[in-house]
Amino acid sequence: MDTRVDEIADKIYRLCTLIPGANGAPGFTFNQFLIDADEPLLFHTGMRSLFASVSTAASKVIDLKRLRWITYSHAEADECGSLNDWLAAAPQATAAQGRFGCAIWLNDQAPRPPRALADNEVLDLGGKRVRHLSTPHVPHAVDASLLYEETTGTLFSSDLFTQLGDSPALTDKDIIEPAIAAEKAYGFTSLTPKTGPTIRRLAALAPRTIAIMHGASIAGANTVPMLEALAGYYEEQLRQAMAT
Repeated sequence: MDTRVDEIADKIYRLCTLIPGANGAPGFTFNQFLIDADEPLLFHTGMRSLFASVSTAASKVIDLKRLRWITYSHAEADECGSLNDWLAAAPQATAAQGRFGCAIWLNDQAPRPPRALADNEVLDLGGKRVRHLSTPHVPHAVDASLLYEETTGTLFSSDLFTQLGDSPALTDKDIIEPAIAAEKAYGFTSLTPKTGPTIRRLAALAPRTIAIMHGASIAGANTVPMLEALAGYYEEQLRQAMAT
């Protein structure tokens, strides 16, 4: 299993592993993101089966013992399945999640006390600043949250904009059609009256880069229009569902 390392913004690294699909299906890339700062942070851990490959890739960027923060969007294997392996490899690291996520899962599962983050709370990593955004049910789980790195304008979007198959590390092309195709195939995003407004809140940040968990990350002038288009797509899907 091979994990590729690419810098997608200043000192922000995408750790990418392609998992082929069965019976000719395109499969997925599973991406973790490492922020190299005075206090390095990992967003997403990957599944336990990926730990050896992903941690080896991360060690090419930093000494894992320097890792200070480990966080993720919501409780799911590809988000936090290898959390405790990472905590064992990084004895100074603290797991962090939203207050609700800590209450329903992380307080019980982490081997040492986690840090509960409030909505809009900022962690100063030293050279980088990450803002915790509480986004219940976006992309799907009730404990969902996302991160925004303020100095580079990088939004860590978890499952939003999922694309099937292999991909480059970074693109400036419109990925709405691939994201909608993946949504139609798997239906993984929760549709609630808050889905569209939550994504529009992300658009209001005007991110310069969107770090995507499955597929190519995106950068450039298209980021805000793509977030607005994704919000509009989900709002229309909800409208149609409520009309039937």
